Amino acid sequence: MTWIVAVFITIAALLALLFNRLVRDRNQVAAAWSDVDVQLQRRHDLVPRLVEVVKAYAAHESELFSRLAAERSASLHAGGIGERGDIEQRVDRDARQLLALAEDYPDLKASENFAQLSSQLVEVEDHLQYARRFYNGSVRQYNTRCEQFPHLLIARAFAFHPAEFFAAEADSRGAVEVKLP
Repeated sequence: MTWIVAVFITIAALLALLFNRLVRDRNQVAAAWSDVDVQLQRRHDLVPRLVEVVKAYAAHESELFSRLAAERSASLHAGGIGERGDIEQRVDRDARQLLALAEDYPDLKASENFAQLSSQLVEVEDHLQYARRFYNGSVRQYNTRCEQFPHLLIARAFAFHPAEFFAAEADSRGAVEVKLP
């Protein structure tokens, strides 16, 4: 009779261990997304300031400025991670295009304000890249555990759902094209 109690206690302890590991992984995914969100907010705070500096030199680029403002607003109101990821990829592409404009405007490139803001934006992008990698690694670990036996049994029983990756669009990986009239 005592061995049955010992087996029951061992199984209960194993189930608790598996459940707690899934909870920890899910919480790490949430914390990693929070880090990504902080970096996205930093970028959203810098981009309008950078746009204002560039506007003074490149007034005919109003389409790019309008697009960046609309994308920033859409990102702040996006629903899920997938939707926000798509919008952020467009923000990233247009922000890189904004920085590339400096090559065609020597006065802008020499502006101390532009240099400082673009340097800060590059720094934010570096932090954002790290935060995305950490988030995606956390998602990979969590999703893998949710799909592997014996975690799979606990994940299904307690409705642990897979997390979404924050992926880059294929077209956002190329060089930025700057077209001036």
